[in-house]
Amino acid sequence: MRRFTWIFLTGMFSLFVLTACAQDDKGKELYMQHCAQCHGAGLAGGNAQSLIDGFWQYGAEDHYKHRNIKYGIPHVGMPAYEETLSDREISLIVDFMNDFEAEKVKDMPEVPVDLLTLDYQMEMEVVAEGLDVPWAIDFIGADKFLVTERPGQLRIIKDGKLLEEPVQNIPEVVPQGQGGLMDVALDPHYDQNGWIYLAYSHGIKGGGERNPAMTRIVRGKIQDHAWVDQQVIYEAPHETYRTTRHHYGCRIVFDQQGHLYFSIGDRGAKQQAQMLDRPNGKIHRINRDGSIPDDNPFVDREDALPTIFAYGERNAQGLAVHPETDDLWEVEHGPMGGDEVNVIQAGKNYGWPVITYGRNYNGTIITEETHKEGMEQPILYWKPSIAVSGMDFYTGREFPKWNNHLLISALKFEEVQLHRVYDHRIMHTETILKNAGRVREAVAGPDGAIYVVANQPGRILKLTNAD
Repeated sequence: MRRFTWIFLTGMFSLFVLTACAQDDKGKELYMQHCAQCHGAGLAGGNAQSLIDGFWQYGAEDHYKHRNIKYGIPHVGMPAYEETLSDREISLIVDFMNDFEAEKVKDMPEVPVDLLTLDYQMEMEVVAEGLDVPWAIDFIGADKFLVTERPGQLRIIKDGKLLEEPVQNIPEVVPQGQGGLMDVALDPHYDQNGWIYLAYSHGIKGGGERNPAMTRIVRGKIQDHAWVDQQVIYEAPHETYRTTRHHYGCRIVFDQQGHLYFSIGDRGAKQQAQMLDRPNGKIHRINRDGSIPDDNPFVDREDALPTIFAYGERNAQGLAVHPETDDLWEVEHGPMGGDEVNVIQAGKNYGWPVITYGRNYNGTIITEETHKEGMEQPILYWKPSIAVSGMDFYTGREFPKWNNHLLISALKFEEVQLHRVYDHRIMHTETILKNAGRVREAVAGPDGAIYVVANQPGRILKLTNAD
C-alpha cells in the first residue's frame, strides 16, 4: 500500500511539473504572439515600455496587469485583448512576464567582438553606455557627437567619453508613452551657422486629465554647454494636438537643395493619416528656417496643410536621402505585420489605413485590402514585423562595398540589416548585427564606421572593418 501511495504521489508530482512547464510554454507562446511586437522578445521594451525594469506605470500587481491586457490603455496605443484572449490566457501571459522578470532583470546582452558578413569581418566596441533610452545620434566631428535620450536630455560624447552633464535648457518634452526627445540633426551648413535641429513631443495645456501633444521641430545652438537661440520652425495647429501618447514619428533629414523633411506618425488616429487638414500620418517638407517651399504639392490647396509632402503613413521612424539620386526613402512601423520600406514622392498616398499587409495587435482585421488604385505599394514589407526603427544610406571608406546601400535597424528583432539598393529596388538583404540590444538606429559616421544606437540597454556601439 505504501509503495502504491509513493508511486501515485510521484506520478502526481510529475504530472504537476509537466503541467506547469506546459503552462509556462503556453504563456511564452501567447506573449510572443501578442506582446513581443511592442515590448520585445526579451521584454526589454522598444516602442512600448520595458517589462523588466521594475517600473509599472499603470499598476504592478497581477490584477492591474491583467486589467491592462484585457481592456487596453488606448491613449498610449495599448490595444484591448478581451475579444481575442480568455482570462486564463491573460493569466498565463502575466505569469510568464513575472517569471521572466524575476530571472532576467539583471541580464544584459553580451557584446560580440568579431562579426562576419558576406563582405567584411567587423570588430565592435562600446563607445558609450549608461544612457537613458537613447533615440538618435548626429556628428559634430569624428571625435564629438550628440545623442538624444527620450526622457528629455541631449548628451555629448567627446573623445570617446560621455560627458557627465547633459546640455542645459533643452525644451521641455512630454516623456510619456512613445513621446519624448527624439531626433537630432545638424544643419547641412553647420560649420557656418551652428544650427542644430531637434524633434520632440510638445504638449499644451488642455485643461483635462492629459495635456494634448504633437511632434514639434525646433532649432538652436549650443554655447557653453547650454541650448540657446531657439527658434520654432514647425508647430502643428493646436486644435490638431492629441491626448494619445504614441506614434509621434519622428526623423529629420535634408535633401541636396537644403529642404528639411520630417515625419509625424498617425498618433493613434489612423483615419487621420488620409486627411490633408491634419498633420499626423504624414511626411512634411519645409525650408530650414520653417518657411514653406513654393513647390510643395498641396501648398495652394485651402483644405490641406501646406507642409505636407506625402500622406498615408502609419508611423515613420526612419528617413534617408539617397546620396546620389536625392530620392527620399522611408521605413515605417506596420501593426502586427506590414512594416514597410517606401520611396516617398511628392503628393503620393501610401495607403494607411485603407491598405495594409498587417493586422491589429490583438489579431483583428484592419482591412482586407492590400492594393488600391491611387495608393502606392511599398518597395519591401515584413510579415511578421521586425519593428523597424532608423535607416541610413551608408557612405564611407571603411566599408566601400556598402556605399549607397541601406542600413535598416530593428527593435523587436534586435538587429541591423544591410539592404543592397539598385534604382528603387532592394535586391538583397543581410543581417550584419544581431542580439546586441534593441537597435533604434544605425548610421555611418564621418570616419566611415557604423554607429549603432541601442536603446535597451542604453549604449552606443561602433562597427569597424577588421580585414
